[in-house]
Amino acid sequence: MDDLDRAFESRVRLGIMSMLMVAEYMDFGTLRDRLQLTDGNLASHMAALEKLGYIEMRKRFIGRRPNTSYVATEAGRLAFARHLDGLERMIRGTVPAGPGNETHSI
Repeated sequence: MDDLDRAFESRVRLGIMSMLMVAEYMDFGTLRDRLQLTDGNLASHMAALEKLGYIEMRKRFIGRRPNTSYVATEAGRLAFARHLDGLERMIRGTVPAGPGNETHSI
């Protein structure tokens, strides 16, 4: 279970990263609406992921309207993939066997 990242224990952060893994950028409103969160709740989770270096924020204007969007960083993508691999091994009941990456049942 060493591959499980505590940053993704929250269903909200799991949802955020899942969405950002398949989108180049996703704006705040879309994330908020799809995850059915309040602005404040989403903002606090985004700040935590940004502090860890897992996501980056981009602020720009579309026409005259401000737009905040997010992207998963390379570090965030690697950490999330490692987390998902750890979950899959847990579900399958396997653990890494060692340097050769073979697995065995527990």
